[in-house]
Amino acid sequence: MGLPAKRRTKQSKRERAAHFALKHRQFSTCPKCKKPILPHHVCKFCGYYQGKDILFLDKKAEYKKKKTKKKEDRAKNK
Repeated sequence: MGLPAKRRTKQSKRERAAHFALKHRQFSTCPKCKKPILPHHVCKFCGYYQGKDILFLDKKAEYKKKKTKKKEDRAKNK
């Protein structure tokens, strides 16, 4: 197994690792709600991707409201 002939200097080590730095994320805007999103991802706010409703966030929100109302009604009746 080979060993390095010379020690790598601090400068050459930094030059070698210069491209390891984190890069800024490139955001695009959602065409429906105009909020920043990552490209090629579903919008977390409205649930749309390429003009289609993928996540159905409105239906989920309505379902949660109905569920909490039922729990509140049960608590009042008891």
